[in-house]
Amino acid sequence: MDKTNKNKVDIKIKNNADNTVDEFVKDKFREAEGKNNFEESMPDDKIKSLAEKFISQKKDAILDVAKDYPKKKSLLVDYSELVKFNAELCDELIDFPDKVIKIFDGVVNAQNIPVNFGGEVRFHVRFALPKGFTVKIRDVTSEYIDKFFGTDGVITRVSDVLPKVYIGVFQCPICGWKKEIEQEKTRKLIVPSVCGDCKKAVRFKLLPEESKFIDIQRLEIQEPLELLRGGEEARKIEIWLTDDLTGKVLPGNIINVAGVMKLIPPKDINDAVYRKFIDANNVNVVDREFTEVDLSEDDIKKIKEFAKSPDIARKFIDSISPTIYGYREIKEALALQLFGGSRFELPDKTKTRGETHLLLIGDPGVAKSKLLIGVSNIAPKSIYVSGKGTSAAGLTATAEKDEFAEGAWVLKAGALVLASGGLACIDEFDKMESEDRAAMHEALEQQTISIAKAGIVAKFKSETCVLAAANPKFGRFSSEKAISDQFDVPPTLLSRFDLIFPIRDVMDASQDQGVARYVLMAYTGKKEEHLIPQIDVEFVRKYIAYARKNLNPVLGEASQKKIEEFYLKLRQESSGDVVQITARQLEGLIRLSCASAKMRLKDVVENEDVNRAIRLTTYSMNLIARDKTTGKIDVDIITHGPKEKRDKIRIMSDILEGLTDNGKKHCMVEDFVKQANERGINEKDAKNFIENAKKEGRIFEPKNGQIGMIA
Repeated sequence: MDKTNKNKVDIKIKNNADNTVDEFVKDKFREAEGKNNFEESMPDDKIKSLAEKFISQKKDAILDVAKDYPKKKSLLVDYSELVKFNAELCDELIDFPDKVIKIFDGVVNAQNIPVNFGGEVRFHVRFALPKGFTVKIRDVTSEYIDKFFGTDGVITRVSDVLPKVYIGVFQCPICGWKKEIEQEKTRKLIVPSVCGDCKKAVRFKLLPEESKFIDIQRLEIQEPLELLRGGEEARKIEIWLTDDLTGKVLPGNIINVAGVMKLIPPKDINDAVYRKFIDANNVNVVDREFTEVDLSEDDIKKIKEFAKSPDIARKFIDSISPTIYGYREIKEALALQLFGGSRFELPDKTKTRGETHLLLIGDPGVAKSKLLIGVSNIAPKSIYVSGKGTSAAGLTATAEKDEFAEGAWVLKAGALVLASGGLACIDEFDKMESEDRAAMHEALEQQTISIAKAGIVAKFKSETCVLAAANPKFGRFSSEKAISDQFDVPPTLLSRFDLIFPIRDVMDASQDQGVARYVLMAYTGKKEEHLIPQIDVEFVRKYIAYARKNLNPVLGEASQKKIEEFYLKLRQESSGDVVQITARQLEGLIRLSCASAKMRLKDVVENEDVNRAIRLTTYSMNLIARDKTTGKIDVDIITHGPKEKRDKIRIMSDILEGLTDNGKKHCMVEDFVKQANERGINEKDAKNFIENAKKEGRIFEPKNGQIGMIA
């Protein structure tokens, strides 16, 4: 950059320093194109002089850091503050960061700051960049080598904290001559080749006890999910943290990194392709959702205006998979799931769950997968996975040894962690391995995922809405059997879903005609009105992101009373054997009501919202939990089948307990079947009870034809 252009940039920076630092940033990067590190820069002594003058103004801040040393080791400098001090120095920081940061660190460490610490004292200067310097991960190309910039991403992998040589002491094996060499921030150790004393080319020995080490930790971050569109693959980049930056982040955290792009040489000397990483100078954990959904004032104005629509719910319903015929209630529930309920912190510091979980179960070919894909495309932040190829580690989180960390342990985030604050769509939910599904229990209810492996204990945030789809074991869904009997989903996991919708392929002339027309219209090539979303998809994303970021509706007196009356009415109609509603369904009602209020941009839940929640809950319960004998809702049907079946199980448990009582450890199967027959239970049901009890670990089989209860 010539002096004329440089002065223009300086003037521009100075004129905008108080207000719009971001505006000139893109221009600066353009001006920097074609520039290289062989170009002349500001002399070192001038940079040092300016750094000393600037640091002299930060004495109080340095003393505050020193009070907490070694817990705190870094002085944070805001870029806008540096702009006001000297614009030319800012240019040097962007274009020649290694030199500038090293000089600033040297100036701070030369201050002789009083520290209550016995070991070596080493301070750092960290620079916080404005938003305009943020570069998308996919745009971090070769032009940014050795440049200072920022980038955002969600952490997918975190290595253990390991020691790295930063000043190596090497000894000649012949004469004992020693040499100190400062190491670069790469994996390769820089070793002298010729002895300065005996002048011989020798293989030098590293002296670890005399060398100086620094903590280093490696991360992998990927583009935030809300940036991706149309099935794009998230780009990733490696981040290296050093010293006091290490050990402070976990997989799933969204971070903003300010640092310098460096290269790792290829292992093969004939290979010309280098790997890239960012040597982090500063890391900031971003504790908010939808960081990449930018809303202008005009967007917010349109959102607030649209919220006044009297038929807003219908418009959102019609915008969800419009090419799929029918399913109005399911689409309405999906719309509420996208908005999510309210989160509150209770007096005992526990937090309520705001996310709604939905499960679609039913016959093949009824568009369950299309619904999942449609909702995934609408959600501002979402992940779509299939149960067939998903492991517990890929879905939740894991700790495992990885070459990424030189064979040490690495924490890896799965889909439910990466989608935290958004939506996780899990297709073929029934095809997952049982141990993989079991890993979801904590994520669905407590909204966390815990890891305890090889001495590593960690807990990840997983505030994720789950939308799952499953197919029945035997081809088609039967309303006569319990859901838990028809799907390879454990009852305890089924109970975590707020709403379950069975979808049956029913032979109905009018419905068949409607489906046929919808499918055929999609292949005409014409833009049929019914197939076009009522609201533009980009606007829907922005609307949902705005609602989730800015609203946390509370229950009003009228809505609270209405929910209470509904709950108490069903509890009063329940009996000892038939329970119509539990506290779990009550919380689900509250979540759906809050989501409805959020959809209308209301801070207080109103009767309209409660009515919608009650209607959807009743619709779902009528389909999956209504006892055909009594005509009443029975929530236990979902997990354990009809009351008649539960009564049989209770009778058979009593029979087995009686046969193995009075010190008997086991009994004959034929005796058990005989007594079951006497109580009106056929042989097939009795033997099915035995097989299921063995699988659940309640009974054992010491010999063929004998069974015993496990105490």
